Amino acid sequence: MDTLDTTLKRNHEELFNLLKGFITEIIGEEFVEEMDITPESSFTKDLEMDSIEIVSFSEKIKGHFGDQIDFTGWLSAMDLDELINLDLNKIINYIYECQ
Repeated sequence: MDTLDTTLKRNHEELFNLLKGFITEIIGEEFVEEMDITPESSFTKDLEMDSIEIVSFSEKIKGHFGDQIDFTGWLSAMDLDELINLDLNKIINYIYECQ
């Protein structure tokens, strides 16, 4: 996948659509069709993603944004409750601020 043009800041909707595409690639289109994925969707409760899928998601973010976004570092600073309750909105806001 091509990396983003770092001179162009993506808005929240564009980031949501990008991340939703990553989720679709990881868990499969057949599962995503049955879900109502919103920015408020949590990874563990709503999307039922396991740790391996979340790592794959993290790798997709790193592959897409490169060094511009330290997603792994950001995640590693969270406690267990924050990770369990992590939703797309928090990730969108983090990426938006890092652009």
